[in-house]
Amino acid sequence: MAVKRVALTLVIPMLLSDLWASQAAGQPRGRPQSSGPAIVDVRKIWDQAPHCAFTDLVRRQDRWWCVFREGQGHVSPAGTIRVITSADGRAWESAASLRRADTDLRDPKISLMPDGRLMLLAAASWHADDAPLRRQPLTWFSNDGREWTSPIEIGEPNYWLWRVAWQDGAAYGVGYGVGEQETRQVRLYKSRDGRNFETLVDNLFDEGSPNESSLLFEGDHALCILRRDGEPNTAVMGTTRAPYTEWSWQDLGVRIGGPHLIRLSDGRIVAAGRFYDGGARTGLAWLDPQQATLTEFLRLPSGGDTSYPGMVEHDGLLWVSYYSSHEGKANIYLARVRLP
Repeated sequence: MAVKRVALTLVIPMLLSDLWASQAAGQPRGRPQSSGPAIVDVRKIWDQAPHCAFTDLVRRQDRWWCVFREGQGHVSPAGTIRVITSADGRAWESAASLRRADTDLRDPKISLMPDGRLMLLAAASWHADDAPLRRQPLTWFSNDGREWTSPIEIGEPNYWLWRVAWQDGAAYGVGYGVGEQETRQVRLYKSRDGRNFETLVDNLFDEGSPNESSLLFEGDHALCILRRDGEPNTAVMGTTRAPYTEWSWQDLGVRIGGPHLIRLSDGRIVAAGRFYDGGARTGLAWLDPQQATLTEFLRLPSGGDTSYPGMVEHDGLLWVSYYSSHEGKANIYLARVRLP
């Protein structure tokens, strides 16, 4: 389908202005903001591999589930996916370890399907220069978080389907080209079952080498934040409405890696990821869709090799999983943040 092109300097279309107007950064609906955001606590929850990284987090049936990659380094020939679980967020245990022979499994993402099952999304990766295939997206499914199906190849080879968001019984995700088929563009995919994905928009965006992404839905409206590593390398925000085939884009003016979005119960939108100015760290930021601004408001204890957060709002706090090497090697951390 054709994609509506709009210059990045344009304001968000009027069709979104009413929806987002009450969600300006730091302004919750219906009550004034008091004291500022604060870290309640941060704990290391896993360090049992030379390199633990690329997290995601979900809460299901009164338990926490955190997923991440274990390997010898940030990039290594073999990488496995570890699933850990906790009843209280303090004591964690291993629930599963997923692996594939001679394969680096990278960037696992976990989500709760409409039927209550857990779905895990990751990419099988091969790093040799002469490898005919560089990436193959995979999904696994589980009823209890401990026993998982065999991996299922999804999407398109060499298009990295990085994260999905569920809306009205369907999964939507953005994939970006890698390897020989690298096109410096991203595509939008849709699936009803997490196994069969159709291409909804062939060329969603193609300026500045876009790649990692996060989608957020409200009603029939959606927005997307996209990482870019080219020229320019600042993130962009896309907005649309159902059926999600025509998008408008704006430059957020901030570089961010491993982005993730969550809408709080009061309507505010938090973005998390790696921020680069003044040194790499994992931080939290307010996303104001109306003004197209991304404003960091809290730095988590982190540095060096870090980012790729998962986020869940629970019991009045924002729970954030992430990884960082600020204590010597890459470990998994869980922060609880109060957002007045």
